[in-house]
Amino acid sequence: MANILLGVTGSVAAIKTPELFAELKRRGHWVRLVATRAATYFFDPSAIESRDGNRNRSIVSLDEDEWPGEQYARGDEVLHIELRRWAEVLVIAPLDANTLAKLAGGICDNCLACVWRAWDPARPVVLAPAMNTLMWENPLTRRHLRSIASIAGVPDLPSDLDQDELIPLLNERCARLHFVAPVSKALACGDIGPGGMAAPADIAEAIELRLGRR
Repeated sequence: MANILLGVTGSVAAIKTPELFAELKRRGHWVRLVATRAATYFFDPSAIESRDGNRNRSIVSLDEDEWPGEQYARGDEVLHIELRRWAEVLVIAPLDANTLAKLAGGICDNCLACVWRAWDPARPVVLAPAMNTLMWENPLTRRHLRSIASIAGVPDLPSDLDQDELIPLLNERCARLHFVAPVSKALACGDIGPGGMAAPADIAEAIELRLGRR
């Protein structure tokens, strides 16, 4: 059993959030969520709250929860730090193209990105990208994956690899970071190709693997 912080971003694959949440709970984990504003277009946080059955605290954190008061007072809780301290593993599923770029560039303009920037490098991270096929195949995606690999301590990846070749090599070389590669399918936008988020069961299995290698 582990404390899992599930980050959810603005990909249509966020509709699978309740399924992934249920799968992680079924495996005996404690799960809290931090969702971007765009993510809530695709899933209802209140539905997650009702499934959890814990009325003592909210398990879904949104950007507006970061600074709930009118003005900060010393001693007030800093949400992204509290979440980082609680979590044993950070999972971002789905990881959309916008958030991938933010993680690579160190931009922390929402609660989830702040958690990533403040994350303890000794603790595992699992990332499950999901985006349109041409977004996934864009050269910027390779650049962002390489930047994240460098942040994770894997700087010397061959320069001639595309994103689909980079992921298994990165997973092999980095004990704390794992990418769950997107799958090829008919996407919600109507395009056919790689970019669909992996199945929730496969993401859960990747989390178990990282926890085992910790």
